[in-house]
Amino acid sequence: MPGPVVPTVRIQAEDFDVAAEIARMTQGRADIGAVVTFSGLCRDEAGRLAALELEHYPGMAEAEIGRIAAEAVQRWPLQGLTAIHRHGRIAPGENIVLVVAASAHRQAAFEAANFLMDYLKSRAPFWKKEHHTDGSQGGWVDAKEADDEAASRWKQAVPKRN
Repeated sequence: MPGPVVPTVRIQAEDFDVAAEIARMTQGRADIGAVVTFSGLCRDEAGRLAALELEHYPGMAEAEIGRIAAEAVQRWPLQGLTAIHRHGRIAPGENIVLVVAASAHRQAAFEAANFLMDYLKSRAPFWKKEHHTDGSQGGWVDAKEADDEAASRWKQAVPKRN
């Protein structure tokens, strides 16, 4: 039987392969009954966005995402948890973020993935700047109030681990 779950957290410039990440987590595992993934992509913002530039504070970003992922592992009975977040210049249609949550049962995997994404959107130390198709640069993108509201719901909800 596998030991305690240690979340995988990576911050990287290069793209990731969703299928390869799922295979890495599930290969040789018969105890996993559900895998939930979320992959976030760069939107083109109605054709005006040429790229999104993501910056992070190295070391701090990994530590904060690691802390959030460790909390998810404490809250839900997971067999695996991966969070990958890209940095650098990302064009519309390209991957930005991936969360993979595995559990014996689907509800834990869904909730853990949702929890992790809510906190990534609102608390992870990343800064986003828009580059427009007309060659101009937009400002740094502010966090959305809706993202903070989504994350705040988890403060009250502490599920029972099975």
